[in-house]
Amino acid sequence: MLLTVISLCLDSGVVPIGSAPYAYFVAVQAGLTSALCTCLLINGFIGFQVYEDGTPLSVWLLRLSTILMFVVTGGVAICTFQSWIGLSPTKTMALFVVLYVVNALFLFVYVACQVILVMGTLEDRWPLGDIVFGVFFFVVGQVLLYAFGDKLCDKVYHYLDGLFFSSICNLLGVMMVYKVRLQVPDHFCQKLTRRQYWDSITKEDLEFSVGTKTNVWEVKELIPEEDRHTTIYEHTGPTSDYATSTYHSSGGNRTSQGYGGFSERY
Repeated sequence: MLLTVISLCLDSGVVPIGSAPYAYFVAVQAGLTSALCTCLLINGFIGFQVYEDGTPLSVWLLRLSTILMFVVTGGVAICTFQSWIGLSPTKTMALFVVLYVVNALFLFVYVACQVILVMGTLEDRWPLGDIVFGVFFFVVGQVLLYAFGDKLCDKVYHYLDGLFFSSICNLLGVMMVYKVRLQVPDHFCQKLTRRQYWDSITKEDLEFSVGTKTNVWEVKELIPEEDRHTTIYEHTGPTSDYATSTYHSSGGNRTSQGYGGFSERY
């Protein structure tokens, strides 16, 4: 969300090009991009049970890794823009490596992990098509932005440019990642369910399951009969003094019972 907000501010001209804050906004955008790719990389290994999802190890590994890449990429970017520590707008190799090469490697490893996971654990091969679509949209968006951006801008008389079409393709690629939710079989990883692949390959669809799907919940194991009654609140019948309070007798007279002799006094 924050990356989207920063990108909108830069792309729409809210932060003008050449202004003093522009370089810092671009540095933040670059850092958030690297943090996002790092987040995908870390999540890519969860399906192999390298670390359990939701444990302190996985949570802090995700947090520290994303913060580290945000600081490194953002720092290299701002140093390149401001000509600090030997970097300058004419010496952009370091920025190119951390922003493009490293992130591309992270995305490649993530996609490879998901393909291996699907091929090794799922009987359904449809998720491979979902992954292919996500990669396709992302690659097309990058090509439109960097290879055909100027040509598109000239053809439509500067009303649109490659950035517009690239943003649409990136949005579709993000939808591929968000929609997918992968459920790994128990023989590979015990009860591991992650929101990462399309809803079509999981049995639980809690967001859109009301009135649209049947058999949403799967019963893993029934509770034994002897365990159902082992409770301190076991109740076999109306044995309490307050079980019956008032009733109407056959003669129509209202009679009270119980309450510690209350009916005898009144």
